[in-house]
Amino acid sequence: MAVRAGIALLCSRVQADDRGQMTVELLVVLPVVLIVAVVAVNALTFFGDCAAFDRVARNAVRLCAASPAYGQDAGRGAEEVRAVIEEALVRDNLAVGVEVSGGVLGHVTYTATLAYAPTLFGLGLRDEVLGVRLPRLEHRVSLTVDPYKPGMLF
Repeated sequence: MAVRAGIALLCSRVQADDRGQMTVELLVVLPVVLIVAVVAVNALTFFGDCAAFDRVARNAVRLCAASPAYGQDAGRGAEEVRAVIEEALVRDNLAVGVEVSGGVLGHVTYTATLAYAPTLFGLGLRDEVLGVRLPRLEHRVSLTVDPYKPGMLF
């Protein structure tokens, strides 16, 4: 009987030493889990925005640049493409740019760039940490078109 009481006392002391272990483990693991969740949410959001951007940018180039108005140059077409893309993708953490470069035989290449600033589950993050500017994620899509102008002879 005395042996059983001694074993019970020893077991209760061992259990008493483990109190708070789960709390400490949670405090150690929780920041890591939150960081992984923020990275995963931002990655999936960026991939979704890239897919939408590809579709919208190519359609905008086809609509605005493939058949420009009379007297309209490629620079004006790039401004219209950028305006169409920005209208379709309205978010605070996205920036859109469009560049134009001439190609051979009168073809024009439009390169649209999407710059994505990571967020904290939809809330804005700081642009710099300890004086180091955080880079934005960028995605580019290019489309080369022949700007057909009705009634014009080359």
